[in-house]
Amino acid sequence: MAEPWAALRPGPDFLDILDQRVLPLTQRYLHCQSGDDVVEAISTLAVRGAPLIGLVSIYGLWLYALAADPEDMSKVLAAGADKLKRARPTAVNLAWAVDRAMAAVAAEDSRSVAAILFDLAEVVKIEDREQNLRIGNYGADFFSRPVSLLTHCNTGSLATAGYGTALGVIRTLHRRGQLKQVYVDETRPLFQGARLTAWELQQDSIAATVIPDSAAAFLISRGLVDAVVVGADRVAANGDSANKIGTLMLAIVAHHYGLPFVVAAPWTTVDLSLSRGDQIPIEERSETEVAEVLGHRILPEGVAAYNPAFDVTPASLITVIVTDRGAVRAPFAESLFRLKSN
Repeated sequence: MAEPWAALRPGPDFLDILDQRVLPLTQRYLHCQSGDDVVEAISTLAVRGAPLIGLVSIYGLWLYALAADPEDMSKVLAAGADKLKRARPTAVNLAWAVDRAMAAVAAEDSRSVAAILFDLAEVVKIEDREQNLRIGNYGADFFSRPVSLLTHCNTGSLATAGYGTALGVIRTLHRRGQLKQVYVDETRPLFQGARLTAWELQQDSIAATVIPDSAAAFLISRGLVDAVVVGADRVAANGDSANKIGTLMLAIVAHHYGLPFVVAAPWTTVDLSLSRGDQIPIEERSETEVAEVLGHRILPEGVAAYNPAFDVTPASLITVIVTDRGAVRAPFAESLFRLKSN
């Protein structure tokens, strides 16, 4: 993505975050001057995407450290780490990044805590982009001919430090001349596909068509889609994968029609401590996100809404899981553990 629209712009004592809630109609940055500002940005989806919120959480700890009295540093960081982890519980990248940052601080005492955290954030930013490029290559290698793909939610530069996971696969296929068309689910209730993925693809001049979530089965049944490619917020040891709500329906339809269902995510999204997907915590968000569209209520007053942010796709419906360490097939309980040593 072009630098003028970088998702993050760190300053000497602040972090500017591109506010994804108002894209693509408005391009504005939130000026975060404290760790609590970062927690708010994560919890309100101003910044989102499992890899990106992991990176942002390290910058959040950096801001906590900048404001802390040296004598209170450990207490402030511990409290800040807890707030950050609770901001979005499903995405394991968030907890992974916070734990890595806290370990880095504990392991070094020759520099200021703030300097350690800022430098780590810059390292993770570079690592994440390199991982995404590898995911793109491994994922594109799965396809031997030009394809039309269907994707869900947003998994590009707005969800990562750059390039993307599932969208990274799509970008690599486009660069190789192997991409015919991309169908983008609008991704209710917050339209991350229609607002964010379509915008990113437009920046790259990639042919994209937005469809209602409920039209996906129709397109697949008509033979317009060759494969479904999605991201993940957490992958259990057996391959069960949590992703944006609506992903499970796509997996079921793809399985019914014999289409490949591809999950693309960095290795940091794989959580080998969980044996099955039903152990993944599923974030439940405010019913307002369902009841309102662009600030206008569409439900009758008094009618309730249920708003789980994620669902879990069983490993039995997944064709291949693509990570920066390689692409693996079932049985995932074995193949993912082999990747652990790569």
